[in-house]
Amino acid sequence: DVQLAESGGGSVQPGGSLRLSCTASGFTFEDSSMGWYRQPPGKDCTWVATIDEDGSIYYINPVKGRFTISRDNAENALYLQMNRLKPEDTAVYYCVPLLQVARTLRGPCGNWGQGTQVTVSS
Repeated sequence: DVQLAESGGGSVQPGGSLRLSCTASGFTFEDSSMGWYRQPPGKDCTWVATIDEDGSIYYINPVKGRFTISRDNAENALYLQMNRLKPEDTAVYYCVPLLQVARTLRGPCGNWGQGTQVTVSS
């Protein structure tokens, strides 16, 4: 049973920082590209960042220079360090096992874990 558990969200002021964590189980973590997706209230699920199994990293332009994705294969853990947060970063953030998405065709948001809420406001 593939399970992802996100944590670390919260409410911060613009310019603040948060570090999101995700622990994974039910699949071979080190063989899977892992991604962070987010879903703002009332809006679509969108991709944020990916770290592949070989360590290659990709970000969407709005978060480049502010967010850092990383992984610890020994702990089956995925992280997202978010700095200089902006109100438009407000969303539920989901940790996504991209290998499992490819194998099952289940969508990235809401199908693998509960997500963690990030709220950025003054």
